[in-house]
Amino acid sequence: MENPKSKIENRKFRAALARWFHAHGRDLPWRRTRDPYAIMVSEFMLQQTQVVTVLGFYARWLARFPDFQTLAAASEADVLHVWQGLGYYSRARNLHRAAQQVFAHHGGALPDDLAAIAALPGVGRYTAGAIASFAFDRATPIIDANIARVLARLLDLREPIDTARGAALLWQAAEALLPKRSGRLHNSALMELGALVCTPRTPQCPRCPVRAHCAAKDPAALPRKKPRRKTVALAEDCAWIIRDGALLLAQQTGPRWRGLWKLPALATPARAAKLLLALDYPFTHHRVTLSVFATPPPRETSAHQRWMPIGEIETLALATPHKRAILRLLATS
Repeated sequence: MENPKSKIENRKFRAALARWFHAHGRDLPWRRTRDPYAIMVSEFMLQQTQVVTVLGFYARWLARFPDFQTLAAASEADVLHVWQGLGYYSRARNLHRAAQQVFAHHGGALPDDLAAIAALPGVGRYTAGAIASFAFDRATPIIDANIARVLARLLDLREPIDTARGAALLWQAAEALLPKRSGRLHNSALMELGALVCTPRTPQCPRCPVRAHCAAKDPAALPRKKPRRKTVALAEDCAWIIRDGALLLAQQTGPRWRGLWKLPALATPARAAKLLLALDYPFTHHRVTLSVFATPPPRETSAHQRWMPIGEIETLALATPHKRAILRLLATS
């Protein structure tokens, strides 16, 4: 493949992209600030989550944890409770740990240093570049799903982008297109182009401000990816146990939902157990069926179980599928 610089007239490309962005870019709250903390929060929340979902959570989070110091001093239970509903809770834990490191090692102020940002928990190559770009206007390449799609189409890239070679070519192209300064504008515009015009299934090519620079013959067929893994069906059986106005819950200790509360697991539901509710939810390449059975109270509870008064359940950080099941069952009881 040719060097990406030979494919695109960089200066004209950037100028056309910038003009379009000034006219059509969305007014998003994290674009109105230069506060490195607020921008870091937005980047953690936007990992694997759509903008429309993040908007409400972002405002509530900043109201509760307005800076690195406040977040660093919070308990993990409080952090998980405020994050509740966004999913991928490792992001909340990593953001919490990152705030603690910034407060402990950098006096509560994020340094304008790409290596220092990249050393924080939960900060990979993209997130480090995005924070450096949007908070400090650094001209550094970033690649998210939107930018990857734009670049793959611009270059008519036939290599799957989720392979090592495909990813390397994308980063090479992103680096080649960078201006010498003003990385915030360039990266924001490139990302916005993918979100609003160069969309996954129906790219709006006639509206594209950089169409003259695009080599794609069939844009909708790009980017290419490796074949998807087959979805695996899993069953999750849980107990519904109420006694004296309290529901028995179990706090998780494993890596998936550590610190969150859920309904107690059932190894095997009793034959006579009544199925109260079943709902499906996705988890990586799995499709999980959560089945809740009416179960009598146990003689003893484990160290990780707790009787929670029904009126106080929503004060806990609950695993999202279990919260849905609990609220649905409480509404019908």
